[in-house]
Amino acid sequence: MSCPYQNICGGCRYRDHTPSEYKQLKRDAFNRTLQGLVAQPLIRDDDIFIADGTRRRAGLTFRHTKNNLILGFNAHRSNEVINIDSCALLTPALNSFLPTLRRLLTELVAEPFTRKLKGRKVEKFFLQQGDVHLCEADNGIDVVLEFPEDLELNHRQLIFELMANTPALIRLSHRRRADSPAETIVEKAAPLIRIADIDVFIPAGTFLQASKASETALINLVMRYLGGTSGRIADLFCGIGTFSYPLSSVKSNKILAVDSSAPALEAFRRSVQKNMLSNITIENKNLFKYPLDAATLKDFSAVIFDPPRAGAKAQVSALAELAPSSRPEKIIAVSCNPQSFVADANILINTGYILARLSMVDQFVYSPHSELVALFTSHTEGLK
Repeated sequence: MSCPYQNICGGCRYRDHTPSEYKQLKRDAFNRTLQGLVAQPLIRDDDIFIADGTRRRAGLTFRHTKNNLILGFNAHRSNEVINIDSCALLTPALNSFLPTLRRLLTELVAEPFTRKLKGRKVEKFFLQQGDVHLCEADNGIDVVLEFPEDLELNHRQLIFELMANTPALIRLSHRRRADSPAETIVEKAAPLIRIADIDVFIPAGTFLQASKASETALINLVMRYLGGTSGRIADLFCGIGTFSYPLSSVKSNKILAVDSSAPALEAFRRSVQKNMLSNITIENKNLFKYPLDAATLKDFSAVIFDPPRAGAKAQVSALAELAPSSRPEKIIAVSCNPQSFVADANILINTGYILARLSMVDQFVYSPHSELVALFTSHTEGLK
């Protein structure tokens, strides 16, 4: 699909290629990265390409100068914001919402903010810039406004009115920074996504797989690679529990889900309680600093890890240090960064794990980035 912004926007580096050229370009780049592995996968499964127009979450930037509101994405390797009316990557629902978002921001930047000066003096000023995070949940659209100013009564009234007149918008929140908690301004319904036939709550501004299609593809690969392996399973860097839910459908499984994001785990616990899932245990732990140790890992039949882009060096090193008799039958790695995956994989391979299977999932459509799922086994019998 062509896009009027494809030559200037930084989001779709490869949109000007034909579909076949694009797929080959992504495969070639991915394969070059995999050359850094000390041992290639025994089985390279088919690559999975996600369709255009399916991205359900996005972060946009806005700027307000000279009575003009600019809303869009950054140009390639630039701080310049490309003003957009729609984005070919996004779902139809998110594109349909963009005019409403633009109207809200236009009204917000026209309403003054106040700040206290020395003494009793008060200064009025206007919002100049910020970010907006959109997510299409299964039951509506979730929005997080991000800028350092606190919303005042006049701004909240604008938001209330917009929410009342926009059925598709179910929650709007505000946070001062990317690392600060989001305050819910209005919530008409708790945003939900459905995973493995389970309604899952999502916190404001949380990480989700880029599209429902890519989420499904990753879950299917994890479950396929897991095969008949069951018992105690660790879901590390679990987030809201994307892989724990399908794992929990096997009643003989006992899942330990670990992450350090308090908002994600709070939503995860709420979902587990609502759905009365008794075979999931959730733990808040920083796996970068405090990876699961040998005493904890020795009884697991499988370990799944899906770390941020930096990879999971500390946790992978702990897995590599396990005695052969204590190693899980299978380790399944999910990675959004093939470079850090190669570093993690080499630690496992160099200590005797077998890289059995691997598949690329092109969920970051028309970008240089790729996702992957890989299966490691502790012995050849684990390939069954």
